Amino acid sequence: MDDLVTFCRNVFVPVTNICRNKCGYCTFRREPDDPDAQLMKIEDILPILEDGKKAGCTEVLFTFGEYAEEVPQCKEWLKELGYSSTVDYICELCRLTINKGLLPHTNAGVLNYTELEKLKPLNASMGLMLETVADITAHEGSPGKVPSRRIKTIRYAGELKIPFTTGILVGIGETLDDRINSLLTIAELHEEYGHIQEVIIQNFTPKPDTPMADDPAPTEEEMMQAILIAREILPDDVSIQVAPNLIDPYILIQCGANDLGGISPTTIDWINPETEWPSVSELKEMVQGIELKERLPIYPQYIKKGWYGDDLKDIISELAGEDGYRKT
Repeated sequence: MDDLVTFCRNVFVPVTNICRNKCGYCTFRREPDDPDAQLMKIEDILPILEDGKKAGCTEVLFTFGEYAEEVPQCKEWLKELGYSSTVDYICELCRLTINKGLLPHTNAGVLNYTELEKLKPLNASMGLMLETVADITAHEGSPGKVPSRRIKTIRYAGELKIPFTTGILVGIGETLDDRINSLLTIAELHEEYGHIQEVIIQNFTPKPDTPMADDPAPTEEEMMQAILIAREILPDDVSIQVAPNLIDPYILIQCGANDLGGISPTTIDWINPETEWPSVSELKEMVQGIELKERLPIYPQYIKKGWYGDDLKDIISELAGEDGYRKT
């Protein structure tokens, strides 16, 4: 068990919930004719950034449905805003975030090398959940969930030296061997490129009105096993993250988890809106006396290596202490 557990203070911006994938467990995705379907406009996002800055956040997590522009209605919405692609729009949102003194972290699904290259200078870090290397029923009808495509994106991020977050979902129809193989794949990518700063081990939670609504969530024992295996497989410099709004983290910290991810004082978890973020004081209670340390979306070792663009230099210098963690 580590003697230090980290977290990041962020705002969560769900830029669009239009997505080409149709995962069996997702409640985030919307059809374009759904009244809740959206492509957020800049004037809607700016107040969220300002509230986050006032609340002491350092990270802006931009989440997108994957390749939303493949859906004609969303392509039209983008065109009305003056953009030809989602990536062009993300770049503009990242620039706005930097101008507010905050650090962007983009999670936009599968991206190609050129798209990642375009986003790299404007992001402190980026992410894509591998989820699993297995072909599972839950991913039928989801072209972006083909494991080889996701692995390719993670590999491209390594080639570009982008500090990266990935992870697995536990309980979506994969086997124990699949979990092991997924973690081995992540470890191999990190050993080749050195860019995986954290791996999320996330428990599936069944949601109403989804094809997997009646599927069982993984047990605490399964999650403990997954963390123990992850700590055995992953290199020591890769953090293991668990979600404190989805599961009590203390027992998992004892198994090797050492990061609690991003929590937001101002926005909800748009992927799991039914579960509230804990406050920082509640996090301190959850870790039961273990030192809790705030970090930035880019981990200290990547700050030291200089794996960030010039546009982010002043913000990182302002926010990071000599040890690379958030200045107190």
